[in-house]
Amino acid sequence: MYPAEIVKPMREELTAIGFEELCEVADVDQALAKKGTSLVVVNSVCGCAAANARPAVRLSLGQDKKPDHLFTVFAGVDREATDAARSKMIPFPPSSPSIALFKDGELVHMIERHHIEGRPAEMIADNLQSAYSEHC
Repeated sequence: MYPAEIVKPMREELTAIGFEELCEVADVDQALAKKGTSLVVVNSVCGCAAANARPAVRLSLGQDKKPDHLFTVFAGVDREATDAARSKMIPFPPSSPSIALFKDGELVHMIERHHIEGRPAEMIADNLQSAYSEHC
């Protein structure tokens, strides 16, 4: 586990733009049972989360079409909630950061770490916006 003071600014990058933190298994189950579309970001302390994933998510939400609900779990911090969220992302292996789009509780789009690492935030945001156009 990472100290709270280290992850606080990383959490706030997402909560400041409307993401709800899911810290318990029950939170994940309740959130992903909601009707509509839900974006779930598996946040992390790694450099590709800071340089690519979080900026991409922020950029992707600047369009008219976007998910109804925004959620985040933090890998290495909220272990049980992260495991619960990842269990909904099967058949994709656990990776962090990662970004998943759900529609009515079903996974419809997934961006794994290997799609984030080394790619510019704009490219990832474009990928997300295409998914929003199709599913939101």
